Amino acid sequence: MNLIDLTLEGFVKEVASLSPAPGGGSVAAYAGSQGFALIAMVCRLTIGREKYAAVEGQMRALLDTAEEKGERLLSLVDEDTQGFKAVMDALSLPKTTDEEKAGRREAMENATFKAAEIPLQTARLCLEGLREVPKLLTDANPNALSDMGVAALMFKAGLDGALYNVRINAVSLKSEENKRDLLVVSSSLAEEGNSLAAAIAQKVNEGLR
Repeated sequence: MNLIDLTLEGFVKEVASLSPAPGGGSVAAYAGSQGFALIAMVCRLTIGREKYAAVEGQMRALLDTAEEKGERLLSLVDEDTQGFKAVMDALSLPKTTDEEKAGRREAMENATFKAAEIPLQTARLCLEGLREVPKLLTDANPNALSDMGVAALMFKAGLDGALYNVRINAVSLKSEENKRDLLVVSSSLAEEGNSLAAAIAQKVNEGLR
């Protein structure tokens, strides 16, 4: 079953089910995809209007980017759940003999590292989305100001949620080098995301007064 083929109601019910996957990582990726969907909408509400002719090329390029990255995040909804299931599969491997134990440890390490890398992709894409919002606030149709604000909120939720999933997998790794690298990158992405989100929220709130 592909999660992205479900209805909205179906996806919500799948998340709410007893199964631990799909979980927060898939929800974070979906949030990010909604952020890019809103960017695409704002671009379309700007393109073709004489008042914004000077930025039409920029908006068309951003529309293409939003559609491409939104699709990638949708694919990560499924990939995140698959990554979790791979960890569970490794966990269920036999561990009777020393050879089996070693094989299981290696499989667990590889699966856990992959399970951290998948939401890291989500986090990077959500941060890329946040970086685009200030351009919209400056140049796009201001009638869609609230939609730009919600796009930023979706990206921030997706970024934070994805980084939670990076960290929970990173701390389970035996490789101190991989653990450290993932945590350092996570911290850097979070810092930039916090700064961008705060600046965007301030500008949106000022525009809504």
